[in-house]
Amino acid sequence: MAEPARNISKVAAQTPHASSAPAEHQKSVTREYSEAMIIALVLAVFIRTFFIQAYKIPSGSMEPTLLIGDHILVNKIIYGLRMPESIFGIEIPGLPLARYLFNLEPVHRGDVVVFVFPPDRTKDFIKRVVGVAGDTVQVKDGVVWLNGQKMDDPHAHMEAAPQDRSPVSPRDNFGPVTVPPGKLFMMGDNRDRSYDSRFWGFVDHNDVEGRAVLIYLPWNEEKADSASWANLLLWFEYIRWDRLGMIVR
Repeated sequence: MAEPARNISKVAAQTPHASSAPAEHQKSVTREYSEAMIIALVLAVFIRTFFIQAYKIPSGSMEPTLLIGDHILVNKIIYGLRMPESIFGIEIPGLPLARYLFNLEPVHRGDVVVFVFPPDRTKDFIKRVVGVAGDTVQVKDGVVWLNGQKMDDPHAHMEAAPQDRSPVSPRDNFGPVTVPPGKLFMMGDNRDRSYDSRFWGFVDHNDVEGRAVLIYLPWNEEKADSASWANLLLWFEYIRWDRLGMIVR
């Protein structure tokens, strides 16, 4: 009669262990998912801060190169490693924030770049680099002159008629000015509808956040905004398919 008693004792000893296993397994799975999500979030923030970031074009100042509603990718490492304005919204004393730790290549004339807007550092602007350090820039009747010669300007888009040009407006007649060391002169491709260096001055090289490289979603925002809710179901009609994947030049 002793043997069955020993067998019951063994089963009873194993039962609590077996019932706790699913709880331990569940805890392990939850922890793994949490760790994976935290790692993914940290990587996303790191990539967005230092390597590549998505932006949306809100105005027509860069038309026809970039249209209102275009969603673009900006290469943030192409010019070097730039520290952000803050770390999670906190400015930490002693850190070289809002400046390049090292440079990989210079900003070139003709690049389309995103930069911190000098008059309001809470905003980002996108323009084309027209003049680099040492260049002399002048605008005559809406036409850009660079270093004493009319600039080869294939991206410029003009809307104002010659008779509508103003001799006193910086939009139409400006300079000449020489770009100081470490500075850049910016202009929008839509020359008559761009608020740029003609009005507020130069951009510091350290304020350049990256170069626009690709249109990944050419969303026709103006057309979509005017559509009814029923028509929004036809979302594919509001994508400018001919611009999808277009390289920004």
